[in-house]
Amino acid sequence: MHGIVEALFRRYVMAEGMSEAQAFIDSVENITGPISRTISHHGIKAVYDQLDEAGKEVFERIYSHAYGPAFDILLEIYDEVSSCNEIRSVVMAGQRHRRFPMGRIDGTRMWLVGEEVRAVRTATPPAINPFTAGIYCATMMAQIDLLIEKGHCLSEVANESVIEAVDSLNPYMHYRGVAFMVDNCSTTARLGSRKWAPRFDYNLCQQAITAYDAGAPADPALIGAFKGHKIHEALAVCSTMRPPVDIAVVG
Repeated sequence: MHGIVEALFRRYVMAEGMSEAQAFIDSVENITGPISRTISHHGIKAVYDQLDEAGKEVFERIYSHAYGPAFDILLEIYDEVSSCNEIRSVVMAGQRHRRFPMGRIDGTRMWLVGEEVRAVRTATPPAINPFTAGIYCATMMAQIDLLIEKGHCLSEVANESVIEAVDSLNPYMHYRGVAFMVDNCSTTARLGSRKWAPRFDYNLCQQAITAYDAGAPADPALIGAFKGHKIHEALAVCSTMRPPVDIAVVG
């Protein structure tokens, strides 16, 4: 999430000329708000289905170009965890940070803008930005496919890749901000965000967004796999067991 929204915010401001507030809405607020709520209640494919034809075209193209770069990093992360390199990095970080405490990320311009946006937020959610939706759904689907490839059962995949994100983490970040959550998590989570967020940012900017801007078309096979993926049926079953209310974040 951290790396995705950094890349999107910068693109919307610098390449598309959005105001900083609108760029924050179309990146962070989009993912933690309407995109997450749609996935939570109706599944991942519902995000795509509710777009108009022009929006679907944008979604399909950026999804096609973001899926591979996202999968590449997620595979590396999986290998780091399964090989125990991640926990070794956390132990070493703990030793370093006794001398030099880990810095915070919430003082940069993007997160200051976020505080201003949340302060004037209304009850009406913003419209889903298809570019943002395509990148986020591609990353989520890449993680789903990776876990399935590694032999995880479908219920675990649904919970760890989708439900935990849209029903727990993202609502909290919607309330307090991505930066707040990053800076107030465990050493493992804080270190992981700092280690991998720049990689997602870089891969998206250097590969996915570059291909999109060059006019590269969508990949019909990849989009077909997305539309017919078995995770959609699994999430439909999960939705029947979903509590009727959303998570409440107060205080």
